[in-house]
Parts: sequence; structure tokens; C-alpha cells
Amino acid sequence: MRSGAAIPLKPRSALAIALVSVVGVVGFAWPLFVDASSSMAGSHRSDAPFLFALMLPLLLMVVLAELSDGGIDSKAIAMLGVLSAVDAMLRPLGAGTGGIEVMFFLLVLAGRVFGAGFGFVLGCTSMFASAVLTAGIGPWLPFQMLGAGWVALGAGLLPPVRGKIEIALLAGYGALAGLLYGWVLNFWFWPLGTAGEPAISVVPGGPILTNLQHFFAFNLATSLGWDIGRAITTLVLILLTGRPILLTLRRASRKAAFGAAPTT
Repeated sequence: MRSGAAIPLKPRSALAIALVSVVGVVGFAWPLFVDASSSMAGSHRSDAPFLFALMLPLLLMVVLAELSDGGIDSKAIAMLGVLSAVDAMLRPLGAGTGGIEVMFFLLVLAGRVFGAGFGFVLGCTSMFASAVLTAGIGPWLPFQMLGAGWVALGAGLLPPVRGKIEIALLAGYGALAGLLYGWVLNFWFWPLGTAGEPAISVVPGGPILTNLQHFFAFNLATSLGWDIGRAITTLVLILLTGRPILLTLRRASRKAAFGAAPTT
């Protein structure tokens, strides 16, 4: 059965994405394993630039792996540039006000059509372009790029169904991904935003279960409303625009003939 992706994920690309993701998981989750004597806030403020510096060559490695595997050609790069620009321009329309963020629905739909590898790169480049456009470059950017990449990556790995079932699947996934994106992103901010609040603060050197309970309480107390808003926005936009956008992207994919062997 076909995956439904215009650009299937190849083994070399999957390995490159796995390496980037491992770095990202370490960058997000280190507060769960930090030593009791560590300076949480100071070290976490300083590790983001190093994560960013490490992630960029790894992201380039993903693109090169896609190129060498035949997953991304000049037409796919052009499509990547167009979709990244469109998504970057969509983001300021909501700017996260009340949890309204309109960029994630396009990441889900594009990841669905063009595949997990393309989607991962698109999520990263869209978030980077948006940060440049809105002067939003800061220590949070590498975490946002990874989070957005994972959202589009997951959309490309969903089961191959079509019609109303596909729209329902994508809408449900988009809502869940929009919610989890906020929770995952909170990991980078968690050690910095809980001073003097022992019930929701990181416990350096404490049991992992205790820290996870504190993190859950931190999310409920600080960002749940925004995360629900993002989830609802993504769900509604996919339900309203999913079918025509999927048709448009698939038509563009057929005309571009991604992955077709050149003829002489």
C-alpha cells in the first residue's frame, strides 16, 4: 500500500532525523536528570545557543541525506521555500494571542502530502523564517524549530487513508500535536519560570516521577489555556480548509513529479 507521501522517507534521512531528535530530546529533558548542585537557570540559559549551533549542521545533514536519497530535488527545494515563506507569514496573524496560532495546520497538511522527512525540514525552516520575520530570535528558537519539525514529521507518518476519514484523522492529530507542542516547549522554560514555587519547580537531583508531577502541575498552572487554544485553532482550520489545501498540494506534487527519474 502506498504511504500517500509525495516524498517518502528514506533510511538515510530517517537516521539523520533520529540523530537530530536525540539531540533535541536531551536539550528538552535534561532538567529531569540534572545534578542537585547545578545552577539550573544559568546553565539552561546558556545551553540554547550550543543546542542551536549543534542543531543547524544536523538539520543540514537531514537535507543532504534527503538529497542523496533522491527525496529532495530542486523542485522539492522550491516547494520547501514557498511553504516555509507562507507559514512564516501566517504565524504573525495569531502571534499566540489567547493560544491562537495559525501556522500549525499548514505544517500538518504539508507533512501529510510531502512526507515525514520533508515535513520535518519544513517545520524547522518555517519556524526559523518566522523568527527572522518577527524578530523572534532568542534562546527559545531551537526548541521551537524542533517542536514544529516533530509536528510535521508526525503528520507524514499517519496511516494512509483518504476522504472524510483522512480529514478527521488530520484534525484530531493537529489538535493533539498543538497541545503537546506547548507542553514540550515548556520544558525549556520550566527551570526559568518557577522560582519560589516549590509545588511546580524542578527538583534538581530529585526522583524523575516527582519532577514529572511538578512539570504536569506547571503546565496546568501556566499554559494550559494557550495550549488548548492552539489545539482548537489547528483542529478548526484543518476541518475548514483541509480538503481544498490537500487537493492543491497533491495537484502540485503530481505536476512536479517528485522522485521521477529524469529522461534523456
